[in-house]
Amino acid sequence: MERLNKAISGKKERPIKVVQFGEGNFLRGFVDYMIDIANESGKFDGDIVLIKPIEFGSLDMFHEQDCQYTVSLRGIADGEAKVQNRVVTAVADAVDTYKEYEKYMDLAKIDTLRFVVSNTTEAGIVFDDTDKMELEPPKTFPGKLTKFLYERYQFFNGAEDKGLVMLPVELIDDNGIMLKKCVLQLIELWGLEDGFKAWVENACIFTSTLVDRIITGYPRDEVESIWQDLGYEDRILVTGEPFALWVIESDKDISKEFPLPDAGLPVIFTDNQKPYKQRKVRILNGAHTSFVLASYLAGNDIVLESMQDDDVKNFMMKTIFDEVIPTLTLPKEELEEFANAVITRFNNPYVKHALLSISLNSVSKWRARCLPSFLGYVEKYGKLPVHLTFSIAALMAFYTGSEIRDKALIGHRNGQEYNIMDDAAVLEFFRDYSGKDTKTFVDAYLSNENFHGQDLTKVEGLSDAVASYLDDIKENGMRAALCKTL
Repeated sequence: MERLNKAISGKKERPIKVVQFGEGNFLRGFVDYMIDIANESGKFDGDIVLIKPIEFGSLDMFHEQDCQYTVSLRGIADGEAKVQNRVVTAVADAVDTYKEYEKYMDLAKIDTLRFVVSNTTEAGIVFDDTDKMELEPPKTFPGKLTKFLYERYQFFNGAEDKGLVMLPVELIDDNGIMLKKCVLQLIELWGLEDGFKAWVENACIFTSTLVDRIITGYPRDEVESIWQDLGYEDRILVTGEPFALWVIESDKDISKEFPLPDAGLPVIFTDNQKPYKQRKVRILNGAHTSFVLASYLAGNDIVLESMQDDDVKNFMMKTIFDEVIPTLTLPKEELEEFANAVITRFNNPYVKHALLSISLNSVSKWRARCLPSFLGYVEKYGKLPVHLTFSIAALMAFYTGSEIRDKALIGHRNGQEYNIMDDAAVLEFFRDYSGKDTKTFVDAYLSNENFHGQDLTKVEGLSDAVASYLDDIKENGMRAALCKTL
């Protein structure tokens, strides 16, 4: 079977408009996929050069396929399970910053270049005062970017119209603000001239973004059958879900230069992304955190099973629509539309999302994802939200164990062991307290300010309610206790 290449894809050469730090599955199945659609619809007309920003790994598979690859989106569309395949032709080249340093730096001199996309993981946007300008390349991503921008600034003699737009998608708050801060710190550290600093401040744009799409990556177990369906071999194929959202926050309007919404793509330009982040964290992530532990102890192993379990699904629906959405600021209709999309995503038959993997670090997740909704509900209605309150008891039941082994607290479900994974201090707390009487356990957990940032025993009635739910779980089992909340 022939390997995918430009001849098969029919690639059209376009001006280079984007350099992308990172060649991983997420960027290729999200950003590059969208740019490819914008190209096809005649809205963008620009190619991408992938930049490998780290030393290890190889770009050989990209070059063997002329940087052409397939994105296979699999999930529920129009109420049916569907597979949508697309050959992405928007990537023109892939460059190694270490093995092809001069070629990498020459990209900064491309007249048509306008955008810098990055996904260098959460640890990528950090200021390191040991990084050096003279390194080829500097060791950190902000260092590489700063030197790249300086090369462009010098080559074009500081021309204002040659500034670049940064589109970081790293999963940290205010990613663009943090990246710009790192660049300015490096300019100071390296003693670069004020003119360059002013050019970065005025000619360049650092956007902050929020991204949302589950990318399941390379389908190793089923790739041979997929190749048969496609009619060619593709060793950098990417699979993911149909749902996508890209929120781009910018002080300056870039929507005309980057007109992805005009191609029908789910991209929102805004001057404040926080309501969208709040919506995602509290509906999508909050739903996960509020139901997965109860669902696991009720006998389910993956999210899809949970959605096929009427008791768990109804619990989740009541949590989202009755207790989370009323505490959010975006229009109710918009929030409910997003929530319904979340439920569709949870029902994706192609995604086997293990509940135990979602359970990792649930104590800190509950604080970030569920506590704001819980407190918002109490403040708004003057009473406890039933399902979010029950989720605390479910978490405590899940975290019940007396032995830490290989950095995991050992829990038990129907006589079978499971691993509870969290920070050592969290696991030690539950080891020491989960065997005590229920009221002592509950009060110790709720009053622990390291877990919640405050003493939750001060919330009227909460301690008694959680203790009552936890006793019910212990005596009658998770499912019976959960059903009483419905």
